[in-house]
Amino acid sequence: MITRRKIHYPISTSLYQYLYHFGRQSDIPLVYDDLTGFTGAIPYEDQSGEETLWLTVFYSPEVMAELRLKLAHIYTMLKLGGVSTLHEHLVVDRIDLGEFGNSRPFRIKITNQYNDNSDYYYVKVADASRIYGLELEHILSPNRMNFLVNGNTLIENHIAGVPGDVFLQKQLKDPNRNQVRIAKEFTKFNERCFIRLLGDMRSVNYVVDITPDFEEVQYRVRPIDFDQQSYEKNGKVYLSYNFLSNRNITRLSFKYLNRQTISQYAEEERSQMARRAVVENRRLTGLLKIMRKEELSPVTHVVRLREDLNMMHNTKIFSSCSTMGELTAAHIQYMLDLTEVKW
Repeated sequence: MITRRKIHYPISTSLYQYLYHFGRQSDIPLVYDDLTGFTGAIPYEDQSGEETLWLTVFYSPEVMAELRLKLAHIYTMLKLGGVSTLHEHLVVDRIDLGEFGNSRPFRIKITNQYNDNSDYYYVKVADASRIYGLELEHILSPNRMNFLVNGNTLIENHIAGVPGDVFLQKQLKDPNRNQVRIAKEFTKFNERCFIRLLGDMRSVNYVVDITPDFEEVQYRVRPIDFDQQSYEKNGKVYLSYNFLSNRNITRLSFKYLNRQTISQYAEEERSQMARRAVVENRRLTGLLKIMRKEELSPVTHVVRLREDLNMMHNTKIFSSCSTMGELTAAHIQYMLDLTEVKW
């Protein structure tokens, strides 16, 4: 359903002011361009020895020595908000490049020299769509997002979980997995993405967070790619169950959940999002006010999407929207107004 790469949109002055006000802007080193200067690369293999979509990249000794200092400093800023001697024992263990997608992210592996424990973060090109996607996820979802921006460099904290494609291929049919709980969570995940118009939630673009509980295992599906926030013109792109890679989880959902139950879970998620909107009203209002004025997609995308949303909801309220930001704000308003929560 998505046939072309997304256009890159720079961060406006108003959005930068918003990021500064809410502690997202930071004087981190501008390292993305430096990271592109690698001299060699080999395919990165997972623990089972299978090649992945990532490449492990290498640099000359002089460049790597400089990068180590900058990348360790960024990690400290991301985790503590400032320089600390407590992080002097951390080293940059590996740098991977993801050639897939729009952002061509670099994944940085940071290792504790005392106990060999590792953590990860990502370096990407700062893009307005991605920033709005991260912020809307932080405000409206049950997940907290940790990221920093400076110039053309975006730093994102690693989101832990089983990659969606791996989960669907290797764990979905596991008899020890509670199929009903998985179906319930995917239904809620689909509703969250649709309400705030986050598209392209193929199985490679989300993870499944698995948490043991006192009786049952809890599941939460979390997006990890925000490139397609309010960009695509096709309304179906914003419904996760329309993607071929999610076919098995979609079938499972309709197998274990009847339409009344699906409607119940969707309404529950809308109500929870409305409550979060109440708590974060000032932040959400400020973000959407800026977003309404931004150019985040071609005009033809806006025209097609507003037609699709009007048809999907059997209404005409989206007809006056002239930007993707206006469509996003109007769609959030429309969907959350369906709940009993006043926000």
